[in-house]
Amino acid sequence: MVVSPQKRITLRLPLSANRWSRWSLNRIREVSGDSPVVVDLKVRSLLNKLHPANFDSISDQLIAWANKSERERDGRTMIQVIRQVFEKALDEEMWSETYGRLCRKMMEQISSQVQDDGIRNAKGDPAAGGQLFRRYLLNRCQEDFERGWGVKDAVAIPHADEHDSEMQAKSRHADDADSEPGLYSDEYYAIQKARRQGLGLIVFLGELFKLKMLTERIMHECIKKLLGSVENPEAEEIESLCKLLTTIGRILDTNKARAHMDVYFSRMKELARCHNVNLRLQLLLLDVIKLRERGWNPPSRILQADAVSPYPRPLMIFYFSILYARI
Repeated sequence: MVVSPQKRITLRLPLSANRWSRWSLNRIREVSGDSPVVVDLKVRSLLNKLHPANFDSISDQLIAWANKSERERDGRTMIQVIRQVFEKALDEEMWSETYGRLCRKMMEQISSQVQDDGIRNAKGDPAAGGQLFRRYLLNRCQEDFERGWGVKDAVAIPHADEHDSEMQAKSRHADDADSEPGLYSDEYYAIQKARRQGLGLIVFLGELFKLKMLTERIMHECIKKLLGSVENPEAEEIESLCKLLTTIGRILDTNKARAHMDVYFSRMKELARCHNVNLRLQLLLLDVIKLRERGWNPPSRILQADAVSPYPRPLMIFYFSILYARI
């Protein structure tokens, strides 16, 4: 059969309802410049560009967006900016120091005309400016910390269709002996995301404390909660405890708080000998204990590796953790 080259068969694929097109961008531009959709897009775009090299210029633009709440009585635009910064800090733990600096600068330079009539200060006046920014940020940190990492709740995820349910059932069946969610299932990714954000929250809290946005009392309360269960500890709480003490241990371990720190580390030594704690977490606990014994100075081999290696330390830790998991 000879087919003429002039005859062409055109197959048209069905168009998706939420497909991308330049017309969708035009519709977004038609929306008001201060609408929540535009604020989220602009702030997220600026946060994706944030880097220590361009910190001043990007942070000034973020502060300008937060100052748009000057025309509001509830600070909703500034709340949007805080939410975006907070979520970014939780997802990108290695940039927690940069996001902490950003929050400190925003607290210092936010306009005093930004206020919320629903929040009052000690004098009974509406909270405004940096005081209001700090109140918003600390409330969000407290809510997420008290709620926990949500690892158990993350398993209850609605499935998209029957095919997904079938695939997840097969994944779970392979791990019935360990009662863990199957690899590549929605439950697995949800749990990993919850753990990643939980550790990101801990490091972010430590950076805020180093910048004097959080008090020592709040840090001690966090440590006490993470050490609440010694007999049957949660793995996420132990790992978060080690992260927090590694971040702020040098600053928190003062003569005034020496008695509290001694109690914390005595409990950590008990955890390191507990049979309910796996080997990886026992090694993490022992590393933090030895770090304090050295006066919070890291081993010389780590300092030499940081000076010689062309890769950043968080990336090296990631690679070694994968190697350790395979062993």
